[in-house]
This record gives sequence, C-alpha cells and structure tokens, in this order.
Amino acid sequence: MSRSNFLLGLAKVVVLLLCAGFVLGPIIATVLGGFKSTGDLRTNPLGLPKVRETQFYLDLITDPAFWRYMGNSLVISLAAVGLTLIVAAAAAYVFAQIRFFGSRFLLSYLLLGLVFPFATAILPLFITVRDLGLLDTYWAVILPQAAFGLSLAILLFKTFFDQLPRELFEAAYVEGCGYIRFFWRFTLPLSTPILATVGVFVFVQSWNNFLLPLIVLNSREVFTWPLGMMQFRGEYLTEWNRTLAFISLTLVPAIVFFLAAQRYIVAGLTGGAVKG
Repeated sequence: MSRSNFLLGLAKVVVLLLCAGFVLGPIIATVLGGFKSTGDLRTNPLGLPKVRETQFYLDLITDPAFWRYMGNSLVISLAAVGLTLIVAAAAAYVFAQIRFFGSRFLLSYLLLGLVFPFATAILPLFITVRDLGLLDTYWAVILPQAAFGLSLAILLFKTFFDQLPRELFEAAYVEGCGYIRFFWRFTLPLSTPILATVGVFVFVQSWNNFLLPLIVLNSREVFTWPLGMMQFRGEYLTEWNRTLAFISLTLVPAIVFFLAAQRYIVAGLTGGAVKG
C-alpha cells in the first residue's frame, strides 16, 4: 500500500469517526444522564456518573403511564406508516404505469408538499380536525401525519417503480393480468426495499412528532411519549435526569425498527438512482 493510499484511508476513518461521534455522542450522554443525580448532572453533564442511580429507569419501567404513552405512540406511528405506504404506493404506481391527461401537473401538485412548512398549517389543521370531531383521538394525529408524508413517499415510490422493467407488465398483461392485480401480485412484492425505506422515514417522523399531538390531544389517556415527557417539567424545576431516562427508553423502539429494516434502506434509496 502506498503512502498516499494509506493517508487517504486514514483521513476517511477520521472523518467517519467524527461523524459517528456527532451522532452517538448525544445519545450516549442522554443514556448516562438518566443514571446521574441532579447534582452530578449539573457538575458533570457529559462524563460518567460518579454514583449510578438506577431508580429513575426503574420508576419509569414500573410506571403504567409510561407504557400507555409508548403504546399510544406505537399505535399512531404504525397506523401512519401503514396508511402512508398504501396510499403513496398506489398513487405512485398510477403515475408510473398510466399516462393520462394532467398526470404531470397532478404529480407536481402533490410534490409541492415537499416545500410546504408543516407549522404554517397548524391553525387550519386544528380547525379541520375539530370540525370533524376527531380531537383527542388517534386519527387526529394519524391522518395529518400520513397526509404530510405523502409527498416524499410518492416521490420515492415513483422513482423506484420507474426502474421496474416494463416487459414484466407487458408479459403479465398478455396473460390477462390487469393493473390492479399486477400492483398487488408483482409490484409490491418486488418493492420491499422502498417499502422499508419509506416505512422507516414515516415511523421515525411520527414517533418524534411533538407539535401536532400538542395541538390536537388534550387528554392524558391518548398522549404520545413526547407529551408524556413534559410531566417532568414544572414551572420552576425540570427533572432532567428523569427526562433523559425517559428519552433513552423511548429511543429503543425507533432503533429496533430501524435495525430491522436497515438492510433494505440503502437498496431502496439507490434503487432509482442508476438507470439500466
């Protein structure tokens, strides 16, 4: 190995380690912060705990409210993922396979959601949810999250569907297979990478959503975990160690969901990048 290649490889390793540090550093500090006392957290926020306090984690694990918040978030996130995947995949399949008058205009209109700030729609969104009688229900969070996630999902799905060989559909059409049957029997089974990619994006976005549940949910019975975390913040005092322990425990489902789908994510993102 030449000196230049060695230095180039070393530089790559250093850059990757720095990037990993920026990502893992805050996560490690958060997990360790849940083991620290209030005084230790103030004097030593980034170091190892002097005395490991496990009570904060144990209190959360044995608290029924914590599991209720987690269950609410899980139901909402999985429902948002399922709804987004079904609607976005069907819409992208139509744009990829069928040519009709106004299809390009309609696709461009749907993709405008990529540049539309979510926060600007909070007031009309709240009024619409209230008029539909959905306040304090799961659907008040699920439906808007699925709607705002459709733009990116349709773009990713269409890019992937465009790369599927048209000869496959032509052969199936000769055998009497229509568009709908081809979608369910061939297109979706071949689209596992992009389904996993979009699913992870939607799940993580829904799991971490704070603003929308804050606006449309008022009852603690339907609070998601970001709202449940606010119980440790008072008018004059914030229990940061309990808050950090709470955040650490709620990271687990999102990490597990990501790890389960990670082998499909790269294939899904690069599936439509190279043609041919």
